[in-house]
Amino acid sequence: MDHATVDRTLRTFVERMFERDQAGAARLLETMDEGQVVDVLRLLPPAVAGRVVRQLQVTYAAALLREAEAELFVEIARELEPQHAAAIFMHLPKEARERFLQHLPERLKRDVQQQLTFPEDSVGRMMSTQFLALRQDMTVREAVERIRATAQKRFPASYVYVVDDEDHLVGVMNMRDLMLAAPEQRLATVMRAEVFSLPCFTECKQAAAELSKRRYFAAPVVDAEQHMLGIIKAEQLLHGMQEDLTGDIQTMFGAGADERVTSPIAYSLSRRLPWLHVNLLTAFLAAGVVALFEGAIARMTVLAVFLPVVAGQGGNAGAQSLAIVMRGLVMREVPRGGVRRLIAKEALLGCISGTVTGAVTAVVAWLWYGNPWLGVVIGLAMVINLFAAGAAGAAIPLLMRALRLDPAQSSSIVLTTVTDVVGFFAFLGLALVFEARLIGGM
Repeated sequence: MDHATVDRTLRTFVERMFERDQAGAARLLETMDEGQVVDVLRLLPPAVAGRVVRQLQVTYAAALLREAEAELFVEIARELEPQHAAAIFMHLPKEARERFLQHLPERLKRDVQQQLTFPEDSVGRMMSTQFLALRQDMTVREAVERIRATAQKRFPASYVYVVDDEDHLVGVMNMRDLMLAAPEQRLATVMRAEVFSLPCFTECKQAAAELSKRRYFAAPVVDAEQHMLGIIKAEQLLHGMQEDLTGDIQTMFGAGADERVTSPIAYSLSRRLPWLHVNLLTAFLAAGVVALFEGAIARMTVLAVFLPVVAGQGGNAGAQSLAIVMRGLVMREVPRGGVRRLIAKEALLGCISGTVTGAVTAVVAWLWYGNPWLGVVIGLAMVINLFAAGAAGAAIPLLMRALRLDPAQSSSIVLTTVTDVVGFFAFLGLALVFEARLIGGM
């Protein structure tokens, strides 16, 4: 068997394997070296390669294609929806974007550039330009023929949008109304003129809330003059919110929002190391508080046993408040006028939790070391620290939002600093106040 026959056989095998399960193939590719993946994509027909790339994480797809030849990128981009191609474009280095852009067909280039003009968190960036819109002066018979002719395309099967001669969105029809209408009726007399639409600059989170409230699976996207630009699907918004949520979780702990398990080591380090240094600085701040009471700890060594207890409980209580407030911000459940009330509520919850857990800890410390004053000190310290933890857990993300910063950006690191510093200072300061009784009771 000659080399050409082997190559054709291998190409056919790979093509059939990838056609059978694009999602599984994408997972397999993410475990391989980037250079090998590009070689595999070269073997595939453009249509199959495009379907596989759609299953990959955007950042990983961009990492794969940034060194590819322009012809391969263009072939794959032709198979992607403009918003997906634009998302990959945004994650490419500047020189790669310029290299690929000049090779794109004019229509695809225009679609990609239009997508890039919208803010990153807007429905305009996420919308699909594959939709079915019919003229209002068409008859029902003509509309049905048009729908049949485009049945193989990925259009929503239940909605048909109606536009005027200048592409202004004027109505919507469902299939039931269309099927029950007389063949010669004009769509303008059958359509529903009161149509819900989303302005193209609407934030994705707000759009998701609107679609969820109305229980729609899709909505048209329009510009300021009501020209129809595309459609946004609820599943797209859900996927985008899931990515935002995982990104928020990562940034809360100082990792990059776009970092993945398949990210190169150098990339991961570039995202993590800066925040680890910030964390190191805050750790020294907490250590400095402990150093202020070094003499007291030397005289009452039992204090060292309970330091991690006070700090740990404060950190956990603060994380609870932080999680609830972060969810409230994501779901837009925090009213502008309710910020003080929310912080006060979380602080009160922290105070009550501190009283209950502080009492339990006080009893344990008393029974363990036989000194009731040790229980008093750690119990009071627990109340103070959990009160501060609740207030800080609510205030930190709200303050960052007020400053127009990302509320998720390493909130956990800042919160840990607050709970460590307050917890150590409260516990060791109270120990100095009750030092005579503590030493006398030992």
